[in-house]
Amino acid sequence: MPVILILPSSVADQIAAGEVVERPSSVVKELVENAMDAGATVIEISLEDGGRRLIRVSDDGTGINSEEVPRALARHGTSKITKASDLVGVSTFGFRGEALPAIASVSQFEIQSAAADGEGTSTRVLGGQISPAERIARRRGTTVTVSQLFYNMPARLKFLRSARSEWRSAVESLTALALTKPGVRIHLSHDGKNALTLPPVSSIRSRLGAIWGGRYAEDLLDVDDVAGPIHTSGLVQRPADVGTSTRRGFLSINGRAVRDAGIGRAVEAAYRSTIVAGVRPSFFINVTVPADAVDVNVHPSKAEVRFRDRWNVERAVETAVRRSLGTLDSAASLGFRGSSFIFRPDTIPPNPDSEILRPPIDHDSPLFAGGTSAAEIDGAEYATAVSTADVSAPAQPIPPLFQLRHTYIAFEHEDGLVLIDQHSAHERVLYEQFMHTLESGAAPAQRLLLPLTLHLGPAEGEAFDSNREYLERLGFEVEGFGGHTLIVNTVPMPHPRFDAERCLRETLDSLTGDRVAGAAAKHERLAATVACKAAIKAGEELSQAEMRSLFAALRDTTLPAHDVHGRSTIVHLTWDEVERRFGRR
Repeated sequence: MPVILILPSSVADQIAAGEVVERPSSVVKELVENAMDAGATVIEISLEDGGRRLIRVSDDGTGINSEEVPRALARHGTSKITKASDLVGVSTFGFRGEALPAIASVSQFEIQSAAADGEGTSTRVLGGQISPAERIARRRGTTVTVSQLFYNMPARLKFLRSARSEWRSAVESLTALALTKPGVRIHLSHDGKNALTLPPVSSIRSRLGAIWGGRYAEDLLDVDDVAGPIHTSGLVQRPADVGTSTRRGFLSINGRAVRDAGIGRAVEAAYRSTIVAGVRPSFFINVTVPADAVDVNVHPSKAEVRFRDRWNVERAVETAVRRSLGTLDSAASLGFRGSSFIFRPDTIPPNPDSEILRPPIDHDSPLFAGGTSAAEIDGAEYATAVSTADVSAPAQPIPPLFQLRHTYIAFEHEDGLVLIDQHSAHERVLYEQFMHTLESGAAPAQRLLLPLTLHLGPAEGEAFDSNREYLERLGFEVEGFGGHTLIVNTVPMPHPRFDAERCLRETLDSLTGDRVAGAAAKHERLAATVACKAAIKAGEELSQAEMRSLFAALRDTTLPAHDVHGRSTIVHLTWDEVERRFGRR
């Protein structure tokens, strides 16, 4: 039977290094985090051969006194915590005291540090063996040099990737840290060449502009929302831009960059019905929660966290992003984005918890007042739908509208010309109306004097059977007449131009072979399909009253800038772009 032994400290350090130090980017991350924890305002990073040959990190933060250097190189030597309870709400990046000894055990390591300008110390470590400290002259701060990573662990060394791959990974790690601390100046060089210089800035948007360009940063949409003790802020991609560039995702929890698939899915869920299936948006989100509501000590490299109440955090993030997407600032734009135009009154915030805010009934607008649908909507139902809105706020005036090519509704704004796709706009209005109907069960409908008879093929008949419950909730009262023949007695009347027979046929045809899993996805798909088939089409001439009615109804939806297929409903052509095209700028 094997004898139980206590491992030597050198072996224990290498085991710890296996958890903390995976590759050169891990070293970069740990050393830059230490510099940021020390209050550095300038950090310089130098790499050679992708970090496989050399990693050097210098900072101007609080240095280490000569008598404390040996403790800093000892396992679990830390200045961040003193007792277990300090782990609750720890705000520093590091706190375990494992990184430096782990790195030193698998490399040729040197640390130079000074607590003030003048005299400092230089200490070398070779494979975990600490040499006597030497006195040197240097400025306040710390410089750590890591050479020949894994030189004493051939098994780990052969798993390193090419210099290009390791360099790319190091840049990704450094970028995430740079986004958490935009006020720190960062300079990165590779093989003696300047690779990245980030000046100190005051916002994450400015930091992104320095990394990926001002136009990319300017095209992102602000997110800023508070739900109870949870504050969600940052930037997300506009739906019209999703899929047009490399997807980038960044998440920080209380200022700590982490990975969290659940919050990533919450961000993507906020884009539901605004982008096409299969594309994923870029986002740069910071979530601030109470210190005792998150545990940061659950991952060897602190790349993941655990929430006490994950559901509330994910819901708060989804609501915050969806609320930003519900503003007209999220609309597509031609030209450099300036101030966004106001589409709905500032005093009436969108209601992110309801799928539909019932549009005001305008009895002079035939597009929404025809049939029995408007007459059957009583005041109580309308009050329920907009119970969270400030109904005492004055109505936002509707600007003069005109129609282009019987397809687009246009109006002038102080910042430019705004175009609205009438089909996409009506589709968005009807989708949110149908979603409200499916969830509330109240479906205004009209009984036909002469019932419709529909003869369906086997595939359409199967589509009707699988969606019958939801079609009935929308107002279709249908009974079988043998085989795949249906008798339609009652139909919804969302607007006077509605062609019930055509809508039902095209809806069933679109749903043929539908295999969307889950009840929620199924009824959303049906609502989107019926809304698309029921909406007015491009090429239909609208009266002034109809355009004004559609404008008012679109303004009161939760996501007015996008239709249910991911296309833009509204496009803003800025005056700057117009003047540039005419050579006035």
